[in-house]
Amino acid sequence: MKISGNSFCPCGSLKKYKKCCRLFHFGETPLTALELMKSRYSAYVANNQDYIISTTHRDNAEYTTDIQGWKDSINNFSKYSDFRKLEILDFIDGQEVSYVTFKATIFQGAIDSSFVEKSKFLKVDGRWLYHSGEFVQ
Repeated sequence: MKISGNSFCPCGSLKKYKKCCRLFHFGETPLTALELMKSRYSAYVANNQDYIISTTHRDNAEYTTDIQGWKDSINNFSKYSDFRKLEILDFIDGQEVSYVTFKATIFQGAIDSSFVEKSKFLKVDGRWLYHSGEFVQ
């Protein structure tokens, strides 16, 4: 899905994309893990594979040096998903480790693929990175 700069940001901020997550997608560094999490969700909506990869911690289970294969996987997920809503349920803001619990409402065709995840973020060299996530019932 293409997101125009004037559309509302998919992260749910009620700001225009160009004044919200697009800033991070084009070089600004998120100051909190929450900003990073929301900008990663928007990157999936925008199918911005480079941003997803560059904000993933090397210890993440999906991290791979097969960058093209990883990009193909992100592309397939983004292309065949209808991202409807992001809800932040909890945010634990730490100095070096933070947690964001969120609900992503996503449909793939008629199939509801929505989920709730508690994500772990680590700060490495002044930048937040997505480390891991566990599904919450």
